[in-house]
Amino acid sequence: MGGVRELAAPFVVPGPCGVAIRDRLKHLTARDEEVLRAVGEHQGALASRDLKARCADGVEHDADTWATRKRDLTPLSSSRIAGAITKATHDQWALARRCQAAHIQTVEAGIRTLRHRLSLPIGEPGTKRAAGGYRSRGEWFRKSRRLAALEARHAAAVADRQAGRVRVVRGGKRLLNTRHHLAEAGLTEGQWRQRWEAGRWFIGADGESGKRFGNETIRVTPDGEVSIRLPAPLAHLANAQHGRYVLASTVAFAHRGAEWADRITANRAVAYRIHLDTQRGRWYLTASWQRPVVKTIPLATARARARGMIGVDTNADHLSAYHLDRHGNPVGDPRRFGFDLSGTAGHRDAQLRHALTRLIHWAERVGVAAIGIEDLNFSTEKTREKHGRRKRFRQLISGIPTGRLKARLVSMAAEHGLAIVAVDPAYTSRWGAQHWQKPLTTPRRKMSRHDAAGIAIGRRALGHPVRRRTAPPPHDRSDRAGHRTAQAGPGDRGREGTRPPATDRPPGGPSPNGTRTREPSASNTVRDAPSTQQWVQDSLTHTG
Repeated sequence: MGGVRELAAPFVVPGPCGVAIRDRLKHLTARDEEVLRAVGEHQGALASRDLKARCADGVEHDADTWATRKRDLTPLSSSRIAGAITKATHDQWALARRCQAAHIQTVEAGIRTLRHRLSLPIGEPGTKRAAGGYRSRGEWFRKSRRLAALEARHAAAVADRQAGRVRVVRGGKRLLNTRHHLAEAGLTEGQWRQRWEAGRWFIGADGESGKRFGNETIRVTPDGEVSIRLPAPLAHLANAQHGRYVLASTVAFAHRGAEWADRITANRAVAYRIHLDTQRGRWYLTASWQRPVVKTIPLATARARARGMIGVDTNADHLSAYHLDRHGNPVGDPRRFGFDLSGTAGHRDAQLRHALTRLIHWAERVGVAAIGIEDLNFSTEKTREKHGRRKRFRQLISGIPTGRLKARLVSMAAEHGLAIVAVDPAYTSRWGAQHWQKPLTTPRRKMSRHDAAGIAIGRRALGHPVRRRTAPPPHDRSDRAGHRTAQAGPGDRGREGTRPPATDRPPGGPSPNGTRTREPSASNTVRDAPSTQQWVQDSLTHTG
């Protein structure tokens, strides 16, 4: 087993720390839409200006500059709106900063791989641990040019990071680049412009604990009435007191409506955001709030509760799951939950949620308390430098929804009281196929490599080794190598203990003399010494 890397210990994934629900704003009047557009355009322009100022500050930003930016925005909106805008700007800049660090790490990994392969002779074969040399001089030359390009890109990114400069666009870089490919996107310039403007609007408010209904800027009453505190330059559009505008539409949150109502009734903080879906022409209101940090259950508790665990192997088009008892033994047949990740982002998200819903419902039916899943991270595994010409494989691992799947599974499982145990993904497919695929294959049960990987993941989450049984003990002394089985936990080691000494008394009977369990061994020349125990057999005929 030399060369196998050290496996990371399994851990229980922390639960979600926030909740977001959404409802459609129906039956808006033309006046309502006009006011919402005006508010979005005005506050969006303020947010763009504030983001520009924040990016100019770079790493020199501190609490004083933040207060100055908020003070400049307050006369053009309000104190609460200015606070929401500056907070959103700070979060956006921090996200761009983290993405910049991840980009630098990815480029550095590519540079290391290229330098290694370029240093090898042409045609040098590779190994399982490292790639070999390039196949021809032409490929070697093209990769040397690729190395020079990556080094220049890396130097520029490092210089930006040291200077505190980030590349960020309000509305999104993807939508910005779509402007140059309207025909491929199936959009006209007017349609793109409408999406671009709506994506840069800002109609949101942070929650405030202790305020009426949890928010002073965007207020939603228990009856569903929605009102907005207009910024100072648009106060003339108000149709209610104190510069507020009441929409004709009402909301009724079907999902978590009771929890939302309890919060606003107790005047607990609830944040709101209003946005326009330009493709459907619909307005939506999103409510969100934070949850107190809940301490996750210990790993030992997650393993011991209920009926074992479910191991899940994540693939590009389905989830392979297997139910295991607490000893790591497979129960029943494997399950597959397929999904189709083609089409729009909304369709992909719906497919993923549907597959996870079926998985969680099955987990509830079998009575487990935890689901084991791989802690996948393909950020450095899908580069062209690592896999070279294996384009289809790069597309395959890029299509696995690791980040979205983990976020969805953790949030959905928490609502059903299920814990998520993340394990090291190393060797799960290889060892699962080696130890479990063939033994579990029957004429009525078809086992795939992914199904066997689900068993390996579940066993690793339970704390058992992946292999079915350990090596048998030596034949000369059965007690020297310990127990053979690896199925039971550390506390259940009694099933293959040493055999008790043989005696000349019947099972459960007393010793012949009360002090010794057997007589001293006879001489080797006397092999048929009579026993001192008197065996008495009842007569087959009963009189009485």
